[in-house]
Amino acid sequence: MPDHDGHPDLDEYDLSKILHALSDANRRSVIVQLAEQPDGTEQFCSVFGMPWALSTRTHHFKVLRTAGLVRQRDVGNGRMTRLRRDDLETVFPGLLEQIVAADRRGRAAGE
Repeated sequence: MPDHDGHPDLDEYDLSKILHALSDANRRSVIVQLAEQPDGTEQFCSVFGMPWALSTRTHHFKVLRTAGLVRQRDVGNGRMTRLRRDDLETVFPGLLEQIVAADRRGRAAGE
């Protein structure tokens, strides 16, 4: 059962939810930015440079959180976001690596 913030347990991961979350280019960019940071790096939601209004940003991060891609925690009046790298690797080995590689190929092709 997800915790009170909607973070799913490992046995609740659903590939369709992850793929839905990654279907949005901006959400995918958040995941790639976190994946390119050292393990355990946390960022405030505002640092990702997304073109979202605050209410839209809340929605998009909820999609990432409930899919199990990120873990968030409240800090003051903001939220810190961390990639669930180890959990993703446990449940779907190699998926995160493929997401990052596909993003790099897309950037190299000018997408």
